[in-house]
Formats: sequence, C-alpha cells, structure tokens
Amino acid sequence: MLRTIVHPLSITALVAFIIAVLMAIYPTETLHSSLRGLSIWWEVLFPALFPFFVISELLLGFGIVHFFGKLLDPLMRPLFRLPGIGGFVVTMGYISGYPVGARLTAQLWAQRLINRTEGERLVAFTTTSDPIFLIGAVSVGFFQNAAVAPILAAAHYGGGLVIGLLMRYHDRGKEVPTDVLPQKTNDQPDPAQEKGRVRRSRLSVALKAMHEARLLDGRGLGTLLQDSVQSALRLMIVVGGLVVFFSVVMEMLTHAGLVEALSEALRLLFTLIGLPAPLADATIYGIFEVTLGARAAGTAGTGLMHQVAIAAWVLSWGGLSVHAQVASLLSRTDLRYKPFLLARLAHGLIAVALVYALWGWLAP
Repeated sequence: MLRTIVHPLSITALVAFIIAVLMAIYPTETLHSSLRGLSIWWEVLFPALFPFFVISELLLGFGIVHFFGKLLDPLMRPLFRLPGIGGFVVTMGYISGYPVGARLTAQLWAQRLINRTEGERLVAFTTTSDPIFLIGAVSVGFFQNAAVAPILAAAHYGGGLVIGLLMRYHDRGKEVPTDVLPQKTNDQPDPAQEKGRVRRSRLSVALKAMHEARLLDGRGLGTLLQDSVQSALRLMIVVGGLVVFFSVVMEMLTHAGLVEALSEALRLLFTLIGLPAPLADATIYGIFEVTLGARAAGTAGTGLMHQVAIAAWVLSWGGLSVHAQVASLLSRTDLRYKPFLLARLAHGLIAVALVYALWGWLAP
C-alpha cells in the first residue's frame, strides 16, 4: 500500500508544488533567474546549436550520412559494435556538443537505421561538451588558463571513448548487424587485386546508399531546407525551455537552503577522502547545470589539479539540464534513459581518474 502511495509521480508532483510555492515567495528572484537562463540560451546555445541542427537534417536528407555510414562500417563495428552510420553521430556529437548526439541518434532510430540497443550505445558516449565551450568558456573564461585545455580535453573526450568501448557490451547479442562488404567466396584471388576490389566495392556501395537515401527522401531543396529549419527551431525551443526551467529550479532550491545542505554533506565526504571541501559547491552546482558547475570549479582556488578534476566531472556528467534535454529527445523513441544515466555516471568517474593519471604528462 505504501509503495502505491509513494509513487515517483507523486514525489515529482510534490517537488513541483514546493517549487511553485517558492516561486510565489520569491517572484523577483524567479524573474531574474528566468532572464539569466534565457540569456544563456539566446547568447550561447542558440548560435552554437541551431546551425548544427539544420545541417544535420540537410545531410540526412541528401543521403550524405548514409554515404559515410557505409564507409565507416568496417571501423565502427569492431570497436563499438555500431553500424558505420554511427561514426557521423560521433563526429557531430563531439564537435557540436550536447545534445546533438542524442538528436542525431533519435533521427537515425526514426529512419530505422539503428535499433534500440545500437541507439542506446550511441547516445551514451556521444553526449559531450563541444570544444569551443571546453576551451573558450571553461579553460580560458573560468580557469583563466588556456594551458588546462589539453588535460581537460584528454580526460573528457578520452573518457567518452572509453565509455563507447565499454558500451559495446551493452545488450550484447541483441542487435542484428548488416554487412557492408560482399560475402567471401571459396576462390582465393590475388591479395592486391582483392584489396583494390574491396576499396572499389566499399565506395560503390556507399555511393549507392547515398543515392537510394536521396531518392527515398524525395524532398526538393527548398522543401528540405524549410523542414530542416522548422525542425531545428522546434528543438531549440524545447532546449531553451529546459534551460530556463532549470535555472529557476536551481535558484529556488538555493533560496530554500537545499543546495547549501547538500553542499555541507558533500564537504564532509570530500574531507574524509582527502579532497578540498570548497569543491563541494562546484559539484552540487554541476549536478544541476554544466555552466554553473564549471564556473564554480574554475574559481574555487583549492589547487589546480583538483579543480580540473571536478571540472572534468561536471562536463562529463552533463548536468540535469542536459539530462532533461536528452530524455526529451529519447521520449520519442523506444530508447531507454537508464543506460544513458549509468554511462554519464561512469563517464564522470573515468574523467576524474584520467585527470589524476595524466597530470604528470599534461599538467599546465
């Protein structure tokens, strides 16, 4: 009976009610935090993400994604147990940052180019920060030290690739791969001729896949461009709404004293394990939002190595704001959120470990 009453939806409703009460008590702070979140969306996220959303839609419509998918298939399957088309998602996800990887994964799933297992593997290690934010905002802006960028990037992106290798064992055996190259025959041709034939075959198969995808799409350039812009705008509105919402939630929880209580508990834990206690604030902020957590880590003044380690954790965890964006994209598919959550937790821990392991070689 108690389990029926204490339902996750009931807890969510209670939290929402408490936040609504706090918003009524602190109307000025609510307005300012909303404007702050809207400013982050308009000045940072919109110009950074909108072009990538439009271009990715165009590339799918033109069949270019299918072309590179066939070419990368022999590389992606042995390493990550993913079809070659996942290589495009990896590239775009690492270049443009979260939540582009989840967006492209959802698109590939919608076109039945990947199954659920492959989609969950793909979104787990393509949700990363973009290099511009990591170098410009975090390293130069928050740390005021561009020399921390190499070790921060090595820990963050290296940890992402480690997650990709680990996720190859996720739901192992449930995917049904398709071969790109023709099946071998009993004949044994000359190795040089066979190598050239494989290259020509792979390229021809890739070009054929691109042509077939373009014919299957069937939209003209004008229609495709219009649909791409409309789709990107709809997604950007969702992203903006989530950023504003979590900005308000973070402000209300701060005024309610919950953030300080969590920070105090984490300070005790950090003291026990030998980490500087002031970094607890950066960790708590990072749980909710990447920018706030990275800024707090950069200005903590507790020792550069520990600060970079916490910043790497914040970037790899992604913040609940990014989690909400990814969950919103996955809700339109049959991809589960739990593998993504576990991958973010593991990515954060691996990134911290890589910072300490690589500090002797890449320390600024």
